[in-house]
Amino acid sequence: MNTIVSTHNLSKCYGGVYGVNDVNLSVYEGDVYGFLGPNGAGKSTTLKMLLGLIQPTDGKVTVFGQDFKKNRRFILSQTGSLIESPSFYGHLTGLENMRIMQSLRSVPDRNVMEALQIVRLEKQKDKKVGQYSLGMKQRLGIAMALIAFPKLLILDEPTNGLDPAGIGEIRELIQSLPQRYGITVLISSHLLSEIEQIATSVGIINEGKLVFQGSMDQLRSQSESRIALKTANNPQAGQMLLERGLSPVIKDGFLTLQDLNDTEVASLNRTLVQAGIDVVRIEEHRQSLENLFLQLTGKEKSL
Repeated sequence: MNTIVSTHNLSKCYGGVYGVNDVNLSVYEGDVYGFLGPNGAGKSTTLKMLLGLIQPTDGKVTVFGQDFKKNRRFILSQTGSLIESPSFYGHLTGLENMRIMQSLRSVPDRNVMEALQIVRLEKQKDKKVGQYSLGMKQRLGIAMALIAFPKLLILDEPTNGLDPAGIGEIRELIQSLPQRYGITVLISSHLLSEIEQIATSVGIINEGKLVFQGSMDQLRSQSESRIALKTANNPQAGQMLLERGLSPVIKDGFLTLQDLNDTEVASLNRTLVQAGIDVVRIEEHRQSLENLFLQLTGKEKSL
């Protein structure tokens, strides 16, 4: 796979404090890359450095295989972005705002109408933006970012403040972009539940440092798995397991153990039944991704 975005030891220091510290991102062609972290972790600062809106203190940004400093104009011509909240002229219609962006990006009329159709605003294009709902404004912001049909789309918290229906619309839109239009998407969020549903790859940043990067499957594989047994006599069963060198913990009516293979589980079940202890239930309990996220970013941090 071609690497669309890569950074090498990307850092930004404010008054002696690093907001972003040695971040090495790798975003591949066709990815929906979820950039996760608590509020204030360094997500927006990183994205602004990718777009040249903030000058890095240290490190290098490469986009489409080219050094950003040397090929800024070309890279930005192939990139669309929505950073923080979108900006519009509220007294103008959605279409008029799109025309302004059309002039800035020098794109044909068909791009304007197609971008509005993608975000489902073609029927509201003649309505003043000041009368748009928050969700409509977010969709218009994405349409403006899409107007040149870029190879790379960078979205910073695009579902902020939206209701569940609006979040669902944005999620469906983002998922469709790589396959339908060949657009690689880099999206930041502090909500794991949103990224989990749309991302193919994920990077997790905390206090300016990248603490995880990989596919969603790789992230899921890091969540701990435990075996939970429920018996007719948990105290007696627990004692038997201790005698076998295991360390069961009684929690919520279950004896929980470290992950065991199928042969070991079958052996435990047989031992308990032969001892006259009825085994009521055997389950595999896996740590949720949300708990794993909290673990990676520090439990004191809010989502």
